[in-house]
Amino acid sequence: MDYVVEMLNIRKEFPGIVANDNITLQLKRGEVHALLGENGAGKSTLMGMLFGMYHPDLGSIKINGSEVKIANPNVANDLGIGMVHQHFKLVHNFTTTQNIILGIEPKKGLTVDIKSATTKVAELSKRYGLNVDPSAKIEDISVGMQQRVEILKMLYRNAEILIFDEPTAVLTPQEINDLMEIMKNLIQEGKSIILITHKLKEIKAVADRCTVIRRGKYIGTVDVKSTSEMEMAKMMVGRPVSFKVTKIPSTPKDTILKIDNLCVQNNKKVLGLKNFSLEVRAGEIVGIAGVEGNGQSELVEAITGLRKIESGSVVVKDQPINTLSVKKRIDMGIAHIPEDRHKRGLILDYTVEDNMILEIYHKEPFSRYKLLNRPAIHSYADKIIADFDVRAGEGGASYARSLSGGNQQKAIIGREIALDPDLLIAVQPTRGLDVGSIEYIHKRLIEQRDKGKAVLLVSLELDEVMNVSDRIAIVNNGELIGIVQASETNENEIGLMMAGVKGEDRHE
Repeated sequence: MDYVVEMLNIRKEFPGIVANDNITLQLKRGEVHALLGENGAGKSTLMGMLFGMYHPDLGSIKINGSEVKIANPNVANDLGIGMVHQHFKLVHNFTTTQNIILGIEPKKGLTVDIKSATTKVAELSKRYGLNVDPSAKIEDISVGMQQRVEILKMLYRNAEILIFDEPTAVLTPQEINDLMEIMKNLIQEGKSIILITHKLKEIKAVADRCTVIRRGKYIGTVDVKSTSEMEMAKMMVGRPVSFKVTKIPSTPKDTILKIDNLCVQNNKKVLGLKNFSLEVRAGEIVGIAGVEGNGQSELVEAITGLRKIESGSVVVKDQPINTLSVKKRIDMGIAHIPEDRHKRGLILDYTVEDNMILEIYHKEPFSRYKLLNRPAIHSYADKIIADFDVRAGEGGASYARSLSGGNQQKAIIGREIALDPDLLIAVQPTRGLDVGSIEYIHKRLIEQRDKGKAVLLVSLELDEVMNVSDRIAIVNNGELIGIVQASETNENEIGLMMAGVKGEDRHE
């Protein structure tokens, strides 16, 4: 058998946790091999060892049949292994070419030969259908483009084995389709790919074989074409998973959130949200559907106090909140699951338990006479960690940075729901979560609704908006295109509205 990579009986321990327990993965030449597992199952750790970021405690790694010791990522590069990490590693005020050649700059005399590098980047970009502008600055390009720069970084270093770690977590549906095409091009050019993911649809679209790990243990390797999504989900989670959200019809009560003619500027100092009006009542979930960058962030930031309101009003429980501080809004019963868990959700160098009390540390029982009450904080955090199945090596004492992305997300959602808010704003709540966790979070959102809370759900996953919401408001270019009942609409109608087609034109 022609294997380019063999990871045999790999074991890796961290303090308090066995991340990989006797795992074997074999990558054939010219295949896309999916590595499937829940959040914190040990996928990134396993690939981190292949890329030289960690070293296995037991087991061996073979490249093209020969055993190797991969001491660091430079050795991995020399062996023809490249990796696109979940959180990109780019210098934002550098150009794409400067990022691609970083560390292996071509020289002309004593200076960097940027001209020949730019030419090579342009050629590679064209050959693999990546459409990257070699002289654009990273800070000026979309997340999807930044990912392509990471792919070019690998190709520039002549990588033959490409590892993609959760590559679609931050992409729009169109960018995901483009990435799938790029992967197919890479395989045609003779590359071999390992795709770390928990999205079954994507595995079905591009992968040949799939290795499943669960809680650090090897479950099995299957042929993707002959295995159903249901079977793979069961291997991954250890029980059957329901892809359908079950809920009773909502019975909305009083209006909790009333937005009237809201205008908000975006980062470019033009209106990102224009004359936007919407109501969310107690006991309903209102979903916001739209392609990324159509005013969703401006709307959420205006409600939560992170962005100035130009005109119009936001009223919560009959009280105008336009000028209230973030703290006062939280005290009024507004909870916010933010889109960017690193920038807005957590303080990464705090422990998990300290992150759980960020909004309430100044209240009893968590502090008295300005002194923190550690036992109270400890038991409060432990309850959230248990309720939301947050997997952390040392529990509440673990640093937030050490958790997998999905477990960081579950911690944030647990913290916000534990505040028992009247208005829960959930932005991309299941971004980066596996099917088991998604099913659980959807249940919790519906449970909040059934307890009489108002829930505003903003998501780029159309399936999620349609499954979880009672009513759906569609935004395009900062304007409200229309509001539909989730039970009476379909993907096609919402898709047209997301593209800006208004009611009367859709039915012609």
